[in-house]
Amino acid sequence: MTRIQTKVLLGLALVIATASLGWAQDSAARKELRRVDLSGAPGMEVVLSVSEYKPGDVLATHTHHGIEAGYVLDGGMVESPGKPPIAIPTGAPILNLRDVPHGLKVTGDKTIKLFTVHIVDKGKPLYDYAEK
Repeated sequence: MTRIQTKVLLGLALVIATASLGWAQDSAARKELRRVDLSGAPGMEVVLSVSEYKPGDVLATHTHHGIEAGYVLDGGMVESPGKPPIAIPTGAPILNLRDVPHGLKVTGDKTIKLFTVHIVDKGKPLYDYAEK
């Protein structure tokens, strides 16, 4: 095994071990992988996560104290409040801006898996849920 292959395998093992620790989980669907301060931006942090939503799961309408960007690892059918169901394909980008309400319900028969990067205000909750 080459040194590069060894480094890649050690890096993957670290990510898997970190994910298995279950850091700062505020949702059973979200597994936080890493959280670090955003250099050059005091009071901001970067949060990396993977989330899985099964058919019928609802991610209630919420906002973030910063930007949420991501990538659809496994796509499927979703419905947003007040809108018809749509397909979000594997490989689609995700971008939700600060304080913009969003949410979804998985309506198809496939589990949706997302990789997200939140760049948010440090010390605030990752999600602020809308009033019911």
